[in-house]
Amino acid sequence: MAAPLIAVVGVCGSGKTTLVGSLRGLGWNARQVLQEHSYVPSMWQRLTNPDVLIYLDATLETVRRRRHDPGFPAWLLEQETHRLRYARQYCDYYIETDPLTPQEVLDRVLVWLASHVPPDDLP
Repeated sequence: MAAPLIAVVGVCGSGKTTLVGSLRGLGWNARQVLQEHSYVPSMWQRLTNPDVLIYLDATLETVRRRRHDPGFPAWLLEQETHRLRYARQYCDYYIETDPLTPQEVLDRVLVWLASHVPPDDLP
């Protein structure tokens, strides 16, 4: 059986691209959904209809540091958070990535997946 489809959503700078790349490198069927840029609350469902929805979150300070943009506006992060509210409500796994390295985020996701995905569906 094929590995489940994993959709990753979150605010800019939360680590979506890095996590999806790492998961794909390990054989997982993962996709980044740029839900934070859409006014359609269910875009993540319409585009991917995932088996697993992972939500990555980060504070303004972290987003500014990771994006190397000290002027990243607070209002934009608030807007992204608002646009992501439906995805956050229905996500299967939520991670605050502020204190974590990319490897720690990946490790947490892999542990979660190992306990929630049937062994026959693991890559």
